[in-house]
Amino acid sequence: MSAIRPKLPVDPLTYDPSALFRTGCISQQSLEQMSGQLDRARHNALAGIAGFQTNGLPSQEPIPPACIDLPDRMLADYATRRHASELWKILGVARRLRETVDHIVVLGSGGSSLGAKALCEACAHPRHNDLSRGERGGRPRISFEGDRIDNDSAQGLLDVIAPATGGRTTDDVLERFAILVISPGAGTLPTAVTTRLFLKALVDRVGGDRQRLAERVVAITSPASGLADLVRAIGCPDIFDLSDGSSPQIDSPFSVLTAAGLLPASIVGIDVVRILEGAVAMNCRFRESPVALNPVLQYVGVAHLAEVMQGAPSASLTLWTNRLNATRAWHDQLRCASGIIEGESLLITNLFVGQPRRDRLALPSLSPWVQNEDALHSLIGQTWPELLLAESQAEPMLNGPAATLCLPRLDEHALGQLLQMLMLAAVVKRQLVFRTPGSDTPSR
Repeated sequence: MSAIRPKLPVDPLTYDPSALFRTGCISQQSLEQMSGQLDRARHNALAGIAGFQTNGLPSQEPIPPACIDLPDRMLADYATRRHASELWKILGVARRLRETVDHIVVLGSGGSSLGAKALCEACAHPRHNDLSRGERGGRPRISFEGDRIDNDSAQGLLDVIAPATGGRTTDDVLERFAILVISPGAGTLPTAVTTRLFLKALVDRVGGDRQRLAERVVAITSPASGLADLVRAIGCPDIFDLSDGSSPQIDSPFSVLTAAGLLPASIVGIDVVRILEGAVAMNCRFRESPVALNPVLQYVGVAHLAEVMQGAPSASLTLWTNRLNATRAWHDQLRCASGIIEGESLLITNLFVGQPRRDRLALPSLSPWVQNEDALHSLIGQTWPELLLAESQAEPMLNGPAATLCLPRLDEHALGQLLQMLMLAAVVKRQLVFRTPGSDTPSR
């Protein structure tokens, strides 16, 4: 076995609006004419200039600039201060929980926990929770709850992680669980009541042992929140600061690359350093690439033109893989948090994945038991990626023309690029919508 670790691929994602140009619904010339406007929006975003509301007054809740350079700062801090860095703490807590429990329960509202769910759904084994602990490499299962006050959903999860045992405690790691609560300062009632419910289940499971209870509860919140007070009262050693320590509290969807997203992902074995590296690579392209070659600015420019010319409120993502369902839901939350008007979109962006992460499936022959009753005989031997490509090319444009956003593969680096691109696009879009070119006057 070679001692040299293989160099993992770092191919860039691509954004291609050429199909829109060919249909004439948006012209390439119109996009080129927006270059100056897009460049100024990029400058304002990088400078951390707040967006404006439609009445022309500064927004009271500007998108924090921390979401732009956060990945860069986290990796730089990890490289220079290693043991004192936030990333080191995240990796350390993840390692401790991996070794001591077999189930992680993430509690949080949709905006708070969807980022973590997106990371886990995209990069963990597609059937992670169905595998044995050995097949999972000793990593815990993970479940999400607390978005709504849902009696049957909460009870169903309790049936799995804390079945009635007559108060019996156990040291079997396969029967241990931990709670990870993600909540902004104000919090939500569903998350708060669900937290109390699962805390009581955990108290019973550890037999009222205060130290064991404290070690199995982690909070990601702001220091002055009620949740922070609660876990401090319990004596929990691990509290992560959602305010990022250097900026106002980061809005929930923008917290995906903080401990709110990275800690759950790391617990189930996802390489969060590569996620951050992918985000940094996208930041570099955003800062340095000219408008014509900049995926963030091209994506925002096309969406803005569609809104102006067609009345489409914003570009929606059409998926060609099940593993990005939570990412699309997170993107919907991101648009809402960014003040982007929701509605039926006339502009579709097809989100493709280039290379599969697993071995390629091929359509098998069932001869001699089956002949050609399903009319698939001519496709025998074709792989799933080949079939997907053929389907995407034959799919009629039922909802109008579409641009294409393609990930080279669905791994940590590519996902980091995608998430950061969409967050940058939300920031730039806010600048573009609420400012006219070269002034501080709202464009609407």
